[in-house]
Amino acid sequence: MKRYFSFILLFAGAALSLYISGCDDDPEKEDVPELVTKIKLTFTPVTGGSPVVVTAVDPDGEGPQDLTPDGSINLRENTTYQLSIELFNDLLNPGEEGYDLTEEIEEEADEHQFFFGFSSGVFSSPSGTGNIAPSTGSINYLDEDSNGRPLGLLTEWTTAGIQSGKSFRVVLKHQPGIKSATSTSADGETDVDVTFALSITGS
Repeated sequence: MKRYFSFILLFAGAALSLYISGCDDDPEKEDVPELVTKIKLTFTPVTGGSPVVVTAVDPDGEGPQDLTPDGSINLRENTTYQLSIELFNDLLNPGEEGYDLTEEIEEEADEHQFFFGFSSGVFSSPSGTGNIAPSTGSINYLDEDSNGRPLGLLTEWTTAGIQSGKSFRVVLKHQPGIKSATSTSADGETDVDVTFALSITGS
C-alpha cells in the first residue's frame, strides 16, 4: 500500500512540475497583419502654416484595400512638408489595447515598412514615382528601425508646380523575418493599401 501511495505522489509531483514549466513558457509571438480601419495623414509645412490632414477609413475592417479616403490631398506649390502617419483600429475603443496601432508599428519597426507611389512630376523631392514595386524611385524617410532600415511613419516631401488630377498611394507592408536592405513592397503581407487624389495649388 505504501508503494502504491508513493507512486501516486510521484506521478502527481511530475504532473505538477510539467504544468508549472508549461506556464513559465511565454507564448510565441504571432506575426499577423494589423487590423487597420483608419489611417490619418498629416502634411505639416516645415516653414510654418496650417497642416493638411486627410484620412481614409474601412469601418468593418474587411481588408487593406477597402480603406476609403474622406477627401483629397491639397498641397501648396514649391513647399516642403513633413508627412506623419497615424493608424487606428476603430473596432476597439480609444485607450483600449490595440486601438492606436501607430505605437505598435513603431515597436515592431523591424517588421514593417511604408512604401509610397505618386504621379510623376508632383514632387521635386523625391523625384520619380515612388518606391512601390516595380518602381525604383527613392523616398525621403525621416525614421528607421533598429537595423537602420526605413520605416515611413515620418517622411519629407517638396512639391513642384501647380497640378491637379494626380494621385498619392500609401502601402504598409508587414515583413517579419524578411525585412532587409533589398526587400520591396512585393514582400510580406499588406496592412494598408490606399490611394488619395492629389492636387498642387498656388501659394
